[in-house]
Amino acid sequence: MTTPSKVDTLAGPSSRREERKVLAGTLVGTTIEWYDFFIFAQLTATLLSPLFLAPLNQSNPGLAQILSFALIGISFLFRPLGAVVAGHLGDRLGRKAMLVFTLVMMGAATALIGMLPTYAQIGAWAPILLILLRIIQGFSAGGEWGGAALMAVEHAPLNKRGLFGAYPQIGVPIGMILATGLLFFLNSSMSKEDFAAWGWRVPFLLSIVLIVVGYLIRRAVAESPVFQEMAARKQESKAPLGELVRSHKKPVLYSTMIFIGNNAAGYLLIAFFIAYATRTLQMPTPQVLLATTLASFGWLIFTLAGGWISDRIGRVKTFLTGYAIIFVWMIPMFALIDTRNIWLYGLALFVLTIGLGLSYGPMSAMYAEMFPANVRYSGISIGYAFGAILGGAFAATIAETLLQATKWTGSIGIYIMILCVISAIGVVLAKETKGRPLGVSHH
Repeated sequence: MTTPSKVDTLAGPSSRREERKVLAGTLVGTTIEWYDFFIFAQLTATLLSPLFLAPLNQSNPGLAQILSFALIGISFLFRPLGAVVAGHLGDRLGRKAMLVFTLVMMGAATALIGMLPTYAQIGAWAPILLILLRIIQGFSAGGEWGGAALMAVEHAPLNKRGLFGAYPQIGVPIGMILATGLLFFLNSSMSKEDFAAWGWRVPFLLSIVLIVVGYLIRRAVAESPVFQEMAARKQESKAPLGELVRSHKKPVLYSTMIFIGNNAAGYLLIAFFIAYATRTLQMPTPQVLLATTLASFGWLIFTLAGGWISDRIGRVKTFLTGYAIIFVWMIPMFALIDTRNIWLYGLALFVLTIGLGLSYGPMSAMYAEMFPANVRYSGISIGYAFGAILGGAFAATIAETLLQATKWTGSIGIYIMILCVISAIGVVLAKETKGRPLGVSHH
């Protein structure tokens, strides 16, 4: 006779003090990881092209911009590898060890980008080394999210999984607020020449301080209660990845589909809009960065709200509401952006974050509830990684290509609308997961 799991009770498996430590650890870690990731994405939109692709930027600025956006996408291609490795080890050795490992790896790669010589200094080696460091960033990001999501959800009381799971999710908008806010400060406090000469390195090098803080906080967090149950009952899989491929193909497919639309729309906010507003519409860079920072607060609020709402009305209804908002807003949003009015630009981005938050906040809880304990880290990490490749990896590149081919921003809106429909289908096929047991005794 199996004893019921504490993980599946209203009280939850952890004390209030431990819950606070877990939420702080997952939030701080994902915030730092995504700060690192977004610094690169946003500098790609404004500066890295002339620094690392100098000859091409002089002869064909449009193509240089497309290729610089592709540098964002390259790292996504290595997310599945990071998801496979971290997921496999996380299911066998524990969630906590992988969280610390991925955090340190991301921070090291980010700091090294801040020390890279430019094309003017070492020629073609500059973009080659940049690509290698982006690959390391992608590998670590592939393993980061799954571990943070599971640490939060598996420590949560049954009726608060959506809310707890939203904490690693809000690390994304907080990371963006830090990244965009710092770039706004640097762009406002120094000349363009100084920023291009050395100021762009500051955000990357600051990552060293953030990583030390994140490392200390994550080291203090207890291992996931579900993994502790697996170890105590000797039910951990000997080959979680093999079992995932054999027996859980549909949840991996559905989790991939669910993320595509959100991630693509999110990377327009993260990278494309900044480049489009500053380079194509010739809007002032500091104003654009400030508007993006303020819009990111909306993303934070609505992501947290999305997790909380999903505990009340269910994951499926919350997701579908978010995707409906993104779908309906796409064409009006670009119409507002094209006015070149900074207030309307900010409004366009803020309304988008409502849909982004509602279709992102419930994700940790829903993904965790889709997989059994012994393959859960592998399953959610791989689904998330493939969703990111098909969604956000080349969203900015595709958007720039569509813009240059059609000269109409509405074509980008239609592209995102199609991805939202695919994601909505994935949500419906996955069906409602709210309240499904997570503990080992139920699998």
